[in-house]
Amino acid sequence: MIEHMSHEIQIIPIPAFHDNYIWLIHDGQNAAVVDPGDALPVLNTLNTLNLHLEAILITHHHQDHIGGVDTLLAHFPHIKIYAPALEHYNFQHIAVRDCDQISVANWLNTVSVISLPGHTLGHVAFYLEQDKAHYLFCGDTLFGAGCGRLFEGMPVQMFDSLKKLASLPGDTLVFCAHEYTLHNINFALSLEPNNQALIERKQQTTRLIEQLKPSLPSTIRLERATNPFLRCHSDEIKTALQLKNAEDLEIFTKIRLLRNSY
Repeated sequence: MIEHMSHEIQIIPIPAFHDNYIWLIHDGQNAAVVDPGDALPVLNTLNTLNLHLEAILITHHHQDHIGGVDTLLAHFPHIKIYAPALEHYNFQHIAVRDCDQISVANWLNTVSVISLPGHTLGHVAFYLEQDKAHYLFCGDTLFGAGCGRLFEGMPVQMFDSLKKLASLPGDTLVFCAHEYTLHNINFALSLEPNNQALIERKQQTTRLIEQLKPSLPSTIRLERATNPFLRCHSDEIKTALQLKNAEDLEIFTKIRLLRNSY
């Protein structure tokens, strides 16, 4: 459990499938859940903690992010569901767009919607500021030391989406939807082996994985320092790619292509 002792909310990673995380936000009584691809572990967690589900936040339409929605609706028929306006869903929902401010629950501050085309064209993130802390639920756009594949969008779209996220406050906690961090770090080190922050992150992440603990949440500050997709300006990365004089978008495109086959 990830607890912020000075804050009113708690955020719990619920493991699902092979490497998904379903993020559950709660105040000790009520809860909201992000990208519930599987209902059973969510229901088990709600039952264990005696929580009532009030809302579902959806970042994009892939089945491992929405597969549990219908079952959760059967158990909680009056919950509010927020999902991207630019994507199609078979369940009733409130469509959200870039810059929307949504009131998810009375125990949560207003949540901001950020449009992040790239992984899918309609992908969004949910950004929350509460009790002087910042929380980002970014689905499959930003990962620990990585980013999502381009299933629908173009490189320039994902590049611009990542720049949006990189501009958030450095202490923003980043809640990604998959446990890809260690593999991403190994790839990043192949491009930037002398990055001391990256070397230290590998050591820390390895310890967490060995202890069967999540490597997440990350922070925007840590991603800026270690994530190659946010470091297209790095001279070491440019040299590794033999693209010393290339623009950042060309560097990003090459990194994404290499990561696809790593």
